[in-house]
Amino acid sequence: MTWWRRLVGGSSGRDSKQPDFLAEALDLESRGDFANALTSYRLALRERPDDPHVLQNIAIAFSRTSQPEEAIRTYRRALQIDPDLAGAHYGLAFLLLKRGDTAHAGLHLEGFLRTTRADDPASAKFRAHAERTLAELSGQRAHDEGGPADVNDGAADASAEG
Repeated sequence: MTWWRRLVGGSSGRDSKQPDFLAEALDLESRGDFANALTSYRLALRERPDDPHVLQNIAIAFSRTSQPEEAIRTYRRALQIDPDLAGAHYGLAFLLLKRGDTAHAGLHLEGFLRTTRADDPASAKFRAHAERTLAELSGQRAHDEGGPADVNDGAADASAEG
């Protein structure tokens, strides 16, 4: 049952239970309906105001609806609650990069790598992306500071992309 049906009336067979706004939001998001997913996520957040996973999902939806500043603010709030929330570090890092904040982006990439297991196949692609990006940032910083960039960083990037 959608949030609209709950507002105007209708039965889902779950009258005795509270609606599951989080499940509804995830379903809406999986169908690409990010605007309505945000509404359901906000309702889920009312039920669980300190749930970092709900906040992380809200930040993702903000990102997908071209609201990067709201996404950044929401990721930061999630990280205040759970400083080891890997997905929030990852998402925040790349939003900060788009904004040109490479120093803070690097810190969040490091946070992501610190909070994910290297042997987890589910995170392998994301870890590789974070490691590559962090290496590029380190090379850029060395170049900006007048020092030599690590030659191996470029070679690793080229082989990973090719």
